Amino acid sequence: MAQSTIAELDFRAIEEKWRRRWEESRVFEADPDPSRPKFFITVAYPYPNSPQHIGHGRTYTLTDAYARFLRMRGFNVLFPMAFHYTGTPILAMARRLASGDKELIDAFLNIYRVPADVLPSFHEPLNIARYFHGEIKEGMKEMGYSIDWRREFTTIDPEYSRFIEWQFHKLQERGFITKGSHPVGWCPRCGNPVGQHDTLHDVEPEIGQFTLIKFRLGDLVLPTATLRPETVFGVTNLWLKPGVKYVEALVDAERWLISSRCAEKLSYLNFKVEVVKELASDELMGRRALNPATGRGVPILPAEFVDLDNATGVVMSVPAHAPYDLVAVRQVYEEASRLGVDPGELKPIPVISTPSYGEVPAATVVDREGIVDQRDPRLEEVTRELYRVEFHSGVMNEAAAPYTGLPVQEARDRVRDDLAKRGDAAFMYELLNRPVYCRCGAECVVKVFEDQWFINYGDASWKKLAHECVDSMNIVPEELRGEFNYVLDWLKEKACARRSGLGTRLPWDPNWIIESLSDSTIYMAYYTIAHVIKSRGLRAEQLTDEVFDYVFLGRGSLEEVASRSRVPVEALQEMRRQFKYFYPLDSRHSGRDLLWNHLAFMVFNHVAIFPRQHWPRQIVVNGSVLMEGKKMSKSMGNIIPLREAIRLFGADPLRLALLISAELLADADFSPALARSMEERLRRLYSFVQWVAQLKTSEGGLKLVDRWMLSRLQRHIKAATEALEKVRVREACHVVLYELDKDVQWYLRRRQRGLEDPAEVGVVARVLREVVEAQVRLLAPMTPHLCEELWELLGRGGFVSKAPWPAFDESKLDVEAELAEELVASTVEDVRNILGVLKLKPVTAYLYVASRWKWEAYRELAELALKGVDQGSALRELMSKPELRSRGREAAEFIRKAYAALLEASAEERYKRSLVKLDELIVLKEASSFLESELGLRVVVYSEDDPSKHDPKGRSRAALPMRPAIYLE
Repeated sequence: MAQSTIAELDFRAIEEKWRRRWEESRVFEADPDPSRPKFFITVAYPYPNSPQHIGHGRTYTLTDAYARFLRMRGFNVLFPMAFHYTGTPILAMARRLASGDKELIDAFLNIYRVPADVLPSFHEPLNIARYFHGEIKEGMKEMGYSIDWRREFTTIDPEYSRFIEWQFHKLQERGFITKGSHPVGWCPRCGNPVGQHDTLHDVEPEIGQFTLIKFRLGDLVLPTATLRPETVFGVTNLWLKPGVKYVEALVDAERWLISSRCAEKLSYLNFKVEVVKELASDELMGRRALNPATGRGVPILPAEFVDLDNATGVVMSVPAHAPYDLVAVRQVYEEASRLGVDPGELKPIPVISTPSYGEVPAATVVDREGIVDQRDPRLEEVTRELYRVEFHSGVMNEAAAPYTGLPVQEARDRVRDDLAKRGDAAFMYELLNRPVYCRCGAECVVKVFEDQWFINYGDASWKKLAHECVDSMNIVPEELRGEFNYVLDWLKEKACARRSGLGTRLPWDPNWIIESLSDSTIYMAYYTIAHVIKSRGLRAEQLTDEVFDYVFLGRGSLEEVASRSRVPVEALQEMRRQFKYFYPLDSRHSGRDLLWNHLAFMVFNHVAIFPRQHWPRQIVVNGSVLMEGKKMSKSMGNIIPLREAIRLFGADPLRLALLISAELLADADFSPALARSMEERLRRLYSFVQWVAQLKTSEGGLKLVDRWMLSRLQRHIKAATEALEKVRVREACHVVLYELDKDVQWYLRRRQRGLEDPAEVGVVARVLREVVEAQVRLLAPMTPHLCEELWELLGRGGFVSKAPWPAFDESKLDVEAELAEELVASTVEDVRNILGVLKLKPVTAYLYVASRWKWEAYRELAELALKGVDQGSALRELMSKPELRSRGREAAEFIRKAYAALLEASAEERYKRSLVKLDELIVLKEASSFLESELGLRVVVYSEDDPSKHDPKGRSRAALPMRPAIYLE
């Protein structure tokens, strides 16, 4: 047929055509319109230190598809964009390039495709930002993102800096800005605190506090670092790494044995550290150190698993409660004997009782998994399991006196504090997710920073408001709500400024520059007025705190604010109008990695500054993108910059591949093959719509199969709409591209003769026209360029991007038609199944449809099944009716079979079958020519009640409603 050909499409030409038309018509610019509901949507603004790749493309494309869907639903959608220049990463890159860093130069030239003649200019940091700013913006345009570019800004624009100064004044007024000494992630080379945006691979430094329990060997302290000080009563030995050098250091006037790396780290934590000499670890093996909690001497033994870069490099062994220690102890018996240590001393000492984990909990989990080697990766899993269970359910036993009977959660703090008071413990901050590297290449440490400015996210009253905000919000997917609330509770003081980098200076202490995770929390409000500031030519010095108070909080007198700031009254009114119309933020979109900082900080800062009616309403979080099942990284060479991917596959196939490969929170697995398959599917769609567009439609009565197609269309419209309302974009794509297409292909097969019949082709064309006009609109949020082309091809005016979304029309649902086609399709399948097992080739298929009495009973059974009535009760109720009781065993057997089939059907199917008494004889007779074509057999249809039927084997008695009996000969 004509529609089976595949069009040769130039996706790039189509995309350029429609991008140009969108820009010329300013179709995505949004201004206040009180007659329409608004929807304000944002996605994290990009950091321009490299081009975006397809991983970024997923988050932004999901956001754009959602924005386009809502625009077609009649919302006045504002979708703006800006660029985040703040921070030190760009400075670090410029330094690395200036120093001739080969790895970075290679990435810029061969992965990011930066022209060689441009690279020397990157020694100036702003040139890097401006270059990639342009690259990212062009990539967004090429992807077809429906952005209002009038509102674009960068975070180092002087006007934006004034906005951030206002924000920080507000936080300071509320008492949420503090100054003091706190641990921060720190780059020793750059001399700055580091957050997620400052590290390689965007890793957020996770800081934990270790308790250093002071075991003593004479006057030498062996400080063992632990996160579980309550287990000190169960120590059987200490571990040192064999064959290496430790150092003896004076630490606050005590002689400590620690790793050289630890000595360096302690110097950043305000300890006074002086390395005295090196000590060989092997010289200490077999000697005994005094446990300060029990007074027992414990032997020092070798363990290869000891990490000198982690904390002190000295480890206490608690084999009853630490799976790693238990496995190590079991492997060290022979070595212990050689060192003069009785292996019996290493017997586990349980100090915590936990239900269901036996006397020695570590042995319970290790033996359960069959773990015998320290290198077994399952050790990490069982360690996490045991630590979690003991923390939440464990109770200290008699070996832990005087803490016997205390829950572990309480004992941990009590033991730690008591040891510290006696001088038997100190504290050390360490990165729990080490190693973490600054973008300059240096390994990060923890530093206790003096006189550092912090935002105090630990404030209890502030946390309460943040929780109230999250409780009132829509979190998509909902399963992240618990994690979100956990993050709010976990957050404490956050360093908010640094000494160097790009950004806004702290207004009351200009030696400090506000860092990138602190100037990116309420910028959504600035979007509402950015274009007014630009179009009115307002200068930074005019944008006083009074101006922002008036615009965002409605405070002050319009005339007085205008007079003092020299901002025209009309400009103030316009900014206030824009803000009041578009705020609050309706939906914030982000990758999951930002939940632990940006998203949480956004909530905190909004509740601190804005009234409750302007708190954000929804947060949408998505997973990342894998490349053919593997994480994308420069080292693996599998990063594809977004613009290069567009050149390879086209924007619409790329968009579709990113949207259809996974549900929201799952990681999407992208591959070139997937993008090419989407390209082919879109070409087929274009060919089909092109064919339908040239068919002439006509009025005329619809056949049952036509009504079926229009009914199925309505169900797909409903399903796609509901999926997109829940941001289940993959599901919507599947409905529109696969499920609807499957029904269209069936319809084309069913109406093949109608397409060839001049008297019927116009009616078929009318049905197909209604289908494709809906399908093009349903697909428009996902593949906007192609759908604009198809909309034009169909002769429709304007942009499909602004066309009304197909409305679900319940009046077009046709249960009778749907059941009729189910009957036809299932009959084809049943006959084919029989043909598949026959050895001889039959020439005729005899079909026997169920008697009228069976249909009457069947409808009643469907109603009972909907009510959840069990089979026995259903049988008794129907057999109480005289007309069925008179049929005796035949009726009872029918009821059992029919009811069993109904119970297996969905509730929707039961509902349909309770409504309609289908005339199967008419349906199958009308479809007989189609059945003959599909099966390659002559088809004869009878009613089970027909006395003249050809039924030599008596098969007709087996007929059920919706399941004709079949005889082949």
